[in-house]
Amino acid sequence: MAIQAERVATSFIAAVRGLYAEVPDEAERWERIAALLRDLLAEPRLQAQSAEWPDCSQGGRDQRAENLLFYEDPDYGFVINGLIKAPHKRTAIHDHAQLWTAYGVLDGRETIERYERLDDGSRPGYAEVRQTASFGVEPGAVDLVPPWQIHAEESGGERTVAVIVRSGKPGDFLQNRFDPATNATWQGYGPVQIPYALR
Repeated sequence: MAIQAERVATSFIAAVRGLYAEVPDEAERWERIAALLRDLLAEPRLQAQSAEWPDCSQGGRDQRAENLLFYEDPDYGFVINGLIKAPHKRTAIHDHAQLWTAYGVLDGRETIERYERLDDGSRPGYAEVRQTASFGVEPGAVDLVPPWQIHAEESGGERTVAVIVRSGKPGDFLQNRFDPATNATWQGYGPVQIPYALR
């Protein structure tokens, strides 16, 4: 059943639906969705609402993280999520499997890390990953994450709020997790989706 995001995101949703209908190339479509998300992040009503959004668990090795689920499109399957981190919280190093993701910072500052896999993936439970980038992001920034990109995010000394647009709803399929300190990799389901209405 679709979650209906009212008023504040109506125009954004209509524009994303239009891109799905008109832009067949996924990379181009998601570059344009990221640009639309930057405009949504500047919406004062959304910023005001976000002060009330509850913190989301980041989970652990054997625990699932949480996302707020604002909207699920009934035709194209894309979703709009919220992710609220308390200060000094970090996601696991992970990928989003086959999903495209536009990660927009609405409030607070975060550090985003990028990784590359060095081994060929032939050994079960083993992965060599190396950090290739670490950069700070502020409100209004959108990080476009293509499928299978290994990454992590960490909040600083303040609560952070992200609005995330994904090409599908996570949680029903396995995603990869990585621990560079031990060269371990394992799979787990994506974040638990908690329906939450936008106003």
